[in-house]
Amino acid sequence: MAHAQTHSGQQHPVKLYLLVWGLLFVLSTFSYLVDYFAIQGYARWFLILFFMVLKAGLIVAVFMHMAWERLALVYAILVPPVLVLVFVAMMVSESNYTIFTRLTFSSVGL
Repeated sequence: MAHAQTHSGQQHPVKLYLLVWGLLFVLSTFSYLVDYFAIQGYARWFLILFFMVLKAGLIVAVFMHMAWERLALVYAILVPPVLVLVFVAMMVSESNYTIFTRLTFSSVGL
């Protein structure tokens, strides 16, 4: 006798994947338009990083199935990069203080 196999995994509709693919295409287009319109300065870097983070979030959430994982696993994946960013911000702050101190109290100018 042949028994029907049952899968315990979730089935996600193709429509969801096509929607995410479309959003990734639109966000990539916006990222390209930042260069096309020659946006400069902090606005350029903010927009590029903003679109990059949105695209990465969509990819991780949907294509890597993190949106359907347990919260503990999500924290295990997302918290370390956030902490790295916090530590980098702290190091940048410290480096600014160090250069300020050196320029203030040094007899040699740059």
